[in-house]
Amino acid sequence: MFESIVYAMGANPAAGEEASGTQMLMQFLPLILMFVIFWFLLIRPQQKRAKAHKQMLSELKRGDYVITASGIIGRILEIDDEQILLESGDSKFRITRGAIGDLMRSRAPEKETPSK
Repeated sequence: MFESIVYAMGANPAAGEEASGTQMLMQFLPLILMFVIFWFLLIRPQQKRAKAHKQMLSELKRGDYVITASGIIGRILEIDDEQILLESGDSKFRITRGAIGDLMRSRAPEKETPSK
């Protein structure tokens, strides 16, 4: 009983002939199309962002104002291959280069003035 249902549901390529190359291509076309869409919408932009971030990290210099991945804003006092000495307010701390999230392109952050 189940064999007849399975047989009826299966594709019948023209009386037992093998499937041609175009038929196989048409079966894989949706998968190929999905991969192309994922490439342009997800993979490619992520690679561009990673490349830009890596370049930004390599161009850091003493005196730059940066934002860490955790949101701390500070000025670079010392920099070497692996670590950065960052000054934020009255405190100084060491972080790794990878912890830098972004470079502040504008001027130094303003000090807050107490409101009267």
